[in-house]
Amino acid sequence: MKLSIGIVGLPNVGKSTLFRILTKQEVNVANYPFATIDPNVGVVAVPDERLEKLDEMSKSKKKIPAVVEFYDIAGLVKGAHEGQGLGNQFLGHISEVNAICHVLRCFSNGDIIHVENSVDPLRDLEIINLELIFKDLEKAEKRMSKAESEARTGDKNKKEEFLRVGAVVEALKNGKLANSLSEKVLENQAVKELQLLTAKPQIFLLNGLEGNENTMLLSRIKELGSEYVCMDLNNTDNVDELVSKAYEVLGLISFFTTGEDETRAWTIVKGVKAPQAAGTIHSDFESKFIRAEVIGWDKLLQAGSWIKAKQNGWLRIEGKEYVVQDGDVLEIRHG
Repeated sequence: MKLSIGIVGLPNVGKSTLFRILTKQEVNVANYPFATIDPNVGVVAVPDERLEKLDEMSKSKKKIPAVVEFYDIAGLVKGAHEGQGLGNQFLGHISEVNAICHVLRCFSNGDIIHVENSVDPLRDLEIINLELIFKDLEKAEKRMSKAESEARTGDKNKKEEFLRVGAVVEALKNGKLANSLSEKVLENQAVKELQLLTAKPQIFLLNGLEGNENTMLLSRIKELGSEYVCMDLNNTDNVDELVSKAYEVLGLISFFTTGEDETRAWTIVKGVKAPQAAGTIHSDFESKFIRAEVIGWDKLLQAGSWIKAKQNGWLRIEGKEYVVQDGDVLEIRHG
């Protein structure tokens, strides 16, 4: 699967700086609002020492890490849903991402303009979430209007859709994020098709908060059921913690394939069974799956090679019900 994250925040909070660090790409970080007027998309390798060690062991011709796509859009401002600023028109670019990285400015610097004229990350958090809510409400109300007319046909499924989309509209109107709703609502097909921004997991990057805890801010993040990472983007080029946090929040793990041709990391959701994991390698492998030879990455390194691991009897033969574990090295047998 592809892991993708949308970066949101007010102008001048560090979004484009983060993007530049993540991707080592030079993007426009001029010191004024709306410097980023097109969505920037960067592909970032997921750091993983296990991949490095397996590649070294196999002396592979190619090493292919798991990747994360980061989407950086123009800064949002209060009233974006009413046409203020430029950010609102770009929110559609992150409708398909897996998660939202919400950058909050926690540092004071008189030389860097703040659109609200003061540094208050808790206020900024509420501004951005309110704009995301308005964007979702716009889509949900349109869908509800359609669902209402469809429900009049008496179709049981259409009635169900009307109820579920109605629950979304009600929650958003009350200022709640869609991710606060039950799975029963969020898993409804009509609701899923809306690709609601507020239904996505949020990770907060607290830019400049290191060592300066803001109790009210952290309490609010916890109340939202979200996770956070503290970082000073002006003094780091290492954001591995953010990528790791994204994996944790989304319940993702990696398994590996290794050999002379390539060593590769593959991203799957925790709890996936062997045939579905095989399907990430090639779609045909899932339907034609027979079995998998499996060994933990550390055990394989201890053996020194796949052949020696086999000779030692360390390879396990697993069938269709096997749940793939983080760090497994697989060889798929298929029809």
